[in-house]
Amino acid sequence: MKYKVLAVLGSLLIISLGARAEQIGSVDTVFKMIGPDHKIIVEAFDDPDVQNVTCYVSRAKTGGIKGGLGLAEDTSDAAISCQQVGPVELSEKIKSGKAQGDVVFQKRTSLVFKKLQVVRFYDAKRNTLAYLAYSDKVVEGSPKNAVSAVPIMPWK
Repeated sequence: MKYKVLAVLGSLLIISLGARAEQIGSVDTVFKMIGPDHKIIVEAFDDPDVQNVTCYVSRAKTGGIKGGLGLAEDTSDAAISCQQVGPVELSEKIKSGKAQGDVVFQKRTSLVFKKLQVVRFYDAKRNTLAYLAYSDKVVEGSPKNAVSAVPIMPWK
């Protein structure tokens, strides 16, 4: 029991870390008579460790009564697209591979146990950053995922 409480508290702490997203827009997908409609939300966030890389994530948001109260569990469906928006300089930590798989974004998708995460990988051979979006749960995650690659180009 003690370990479950620690796991929940650790999850809540981790969720509070990482980049903050800005909602760009949304579309309704299912009308709900009571409570908000089901939606697809588009959010943007900047990589907290790589200046001038912005990612756009679309994700499902459950509506209805439970969704309106924040008690619903969103589906694991998400898509991601990341772009270079200015000159990029990588830190030595990223270049050396010590930052492989670092979490750059997290969003809670259920009351406690489920979250959408975005992790970053650096492909030195191709001088490219790869961003992987996936959903996980304390007990069981989902194989649904999406990836976006950002080739680092000279910027004028």
